[in-house]
Amino acid sequence: MVLEGNPEVGSPRTSDLQHRGNKGSCVLSSPGEDAQPGEDPIKYGELIVLGCCEEGGEETEAQRGEVTGPRAHSCYNGCLASGDKGRRRSRLALSRRPHANGVKPDVMHHISTPLVSKALSNRGQHSISYTLSRSHSVIVEYTHDSDTDMFQIGRSTENMIDFVVTDTSPGGGAAEGPSAQSTISRYACRILCDRRPPYTARIYAAGFDASSNIFLGERAAKWRTPDGLMDGLTTNGVLVMHPAGGFSEDSAPGVWREISVCGNVYTLRDSRSAQQRGKLVENESNVLQDGSLIDLCGATLLWRTPAGLLRAPTLKQLEAQRQEANAARPQCPVGLSTLAFPSPARGRTAPDKQQPWVYVRCGHVHGYHGWGCRRERGPQERECPLCRLVGPYVPLWLGQEAGLCLDPGPPSHAFAPCGHVCSEKTARYWAQTPLPHGTHAFHAACPFCGAWLTGEHGCVRLIFQGPLD
Repeated sequence: MVLEGNPEVGSPRTSDLQHRGNKGSCVLSSPGEDAQPGEDPIKYGELIVLGCCEEGGEETEAQRGEVTGPRAHSCYNGCLASGDKGRRRSRLALSRRPHANGVKPDVMHHISTPLVSKALSNRGQHSISYTLSRSHSVIVEYTHDSDTDMFQIGRSTENMIDFVVTDTSPGGGAAEGPSAQSTISRYACRILCDRRPPYTARIYAAGFDASSNIFLGERAAKWRTPDGLMDGLTTNGVLVMHPAGGFSEDSAPGVWREISVCGNVYTLRDSRSAQQRGKLVENESNVLQDGSLIDLCGATLLWRTPAGLLRAPTLKQLEAQRQEANAARPQCPVGLSTLAFPSPARGRTAPDKQQPWVYVRCGHVHGYHGWGCRRERGPQERECPLCRLVGPYVPLWLGQEAGLCLDPGPPSHAFAPCGHVCSEKTARYWAQTPLPHGTHAFHAACPFCGAWLTGEHGCVRLIFQGPLD
């Protein structure tokens, strides 16, 4: 048996694997730095689940392939269908904790006996175990870091998980039931936030389990770093994409990267669970930016900073835009009836009688009617009475998750084929952003419901009959 402690793991030479702070320090926050009674705690940022809209009840004609009339389509963009409850919700604000709970690397042990490895890793201290072979493991012990707060994300409902995330299917439905096999890890990732300005947030693959351990087995991708330390990847990986130009009107999609257990950045593997890691990207970091996307192989999260959220539209602004659009009294060119977006307060159980509908190929907006069915072209195909283009015909729904919007612009565009409405900048950004799917595929998707986008542009400009055109 060989048991070797390496006290230099926490030295400045390995600062890329840890945050600032004195080694072994258990000092909590400085006097006066925490929020006073009655004050809101400092917010580090918010995580928003993309496509958390869940299907329920009956389907629309487009989903059923019928044209007998509008039916119920329960889609809750902005919250889960079952409601936001506890740690399972559509968004989570990360705020400074009353007491720091962050950890940082401390001592590394080389172990040649599995029983000793198990005993060492079960002492209740945070540690990461790298199994190199049946007779050789490396365990890195972590110590308390008074300068950071740690938040853990995963599928597990155990108490150490702060944000419980479940799989979201391409249509926006959540994978539920005993037959639904999740691809999200129980302990998917962890985010460490500096407790002092500028409150930097960093992401790491894998989270600590109930025993405060992370285990990377023989089949997991792992390796020694040039400075003699250890690093590795989780089975399905944690991917991150930082937008170019920030999350604003001038944003453009960035490049997807994979984050390691120690927070290093790598190019993507050939497939999601391949054992061969990608190449180290030295000029990029695991620091989250406003608009960063985090993919957990089954669900994608959007990170918004407090400053970024100040630029996003508020719910009051979205409601004012809805009322302004309705005040213009758009007309149905066929039925000559007045159209109106329904209030979010009434829920989304079925399209309203005044609900606007759109031909997603051309963007012409109508009220619901039974004209123009073209069954010979497909069960979902309708012919627009104004321009004769044939394509899906769906109800329009205003996007209600303000954090997904790049700007407070008017609701002028709709995603195809789902019909969620937002500003032009927001629609074009998400239509150009490929989201991971499966082991190596990427698809652009509606951020409100998760439906894969179709057509040449993935979105369409809405053409109303009347003053809005």
